[in-house]
Amino acid sequence: MGGLISMVDEYFPPAPKWSVDDIPDLTGQVMIVTGGNTGIGKETVEALLKHNAKVYLAARSKVKAEEAIQDLRVKTGKDAIWLKLDLADLKSIKAAVEEFTSKEKELHVLFNNAGVMMPELEDLTIQGYDLQFGTNVLGHFFLTKLLLPTLISTAQNSPSGKVRVVNTSSSGHTGRDRLDFSSFRDFPARQKIGSFGLYLQSKLGNVVFSNELARRYGEKGIVSVSLNPGNLTTDLQRTTPRIVMFLAGFIFYPVQMGALTQLRAGTSPEGVDFNGKYLKPWARIGESSPASRDPTQGEELWKWLEEQVKNI
Repeated sequence: MGGLISMVDEYFPPAPKWSVDDIPDLTGQVMIVTGGNTGIGKETVEALLKHNAKVYLAARSKVKAEEAIQDLRVKTGKDAIWLKLDLADLKSIKAAVEEFTSKEKELHVLFNNAGVMMPELEDLTIQGYDLQFGTNVLGHFFLTKLLLPTLISTAQNSPSGKVRVVNTSSSGHTGRDRLDFSSFRDFPARQKIGSFGLYLQSKLGNVVFSNELARRYGEKGIVSVSLNPGNLTTDLQRTTPRIVMFLAGFIFYPVQMGALTQLRAGTSPEGVDFNGKYLKPWARIGESSPASRDPTQGEELWKWLEEQVKNI
């Protein structure tokens, strides 16, 4: 019964008590937003720019990134900076971090926001992983891992002694109790789970990763937070079947609402105390599933992730 009540609360949240107007001045802070060219990523970049942060908009397509940057310039009078990043290609991630660290010595907030949802089962990352887990989880893990030295150094020199990694998940993470490691590559295992089940698994992976990052690096000043941004109308559903979108449309909210939760996690003064927390719509402290908080599963996932990137 408790799980049902929690799900209803996340699907039909009360009116927000926190807004973008509560964001403090972010002058001097450097931030990265993955998938910042569209959806809640773009809304997040807009709010950060309006509050004077220096923002790297990480996206794969130069054309789409430049279109977003131009639109954001009109809305904010400020420029985001394109960071070429393809989360479905581990080598692209390494190149992106090298590009970023050649320009910046500090990173105050990393928004692991990008994601893919329900592509064709046959779709894989460049290195042959399931596209959803490979992009949503493995890609963000590798990006975070490579940026850890910069994040830790920034924390050491920060007045608060903290920096933040904000990991966007979904209420869908509750739809899977365990990670099926065989399905991360193997087609028969992926076929058995199905595209929607693989999406739910990737969202569980986001929270498991976030919680393990909090356990491992909290004492070094890393504040790792996971969250459900809410049920939103975004470009993420571009590959979702139309009938699902029709039915879900009755409980979807405008994309502008979705940025609130991750913006509070990444910018609010109280957010420095959110390490290991899970936020729910709209910008409220919640509780992730028991499976996502299992330290054994967190350790297993971290070990697997490390093995995948050790020779990149």
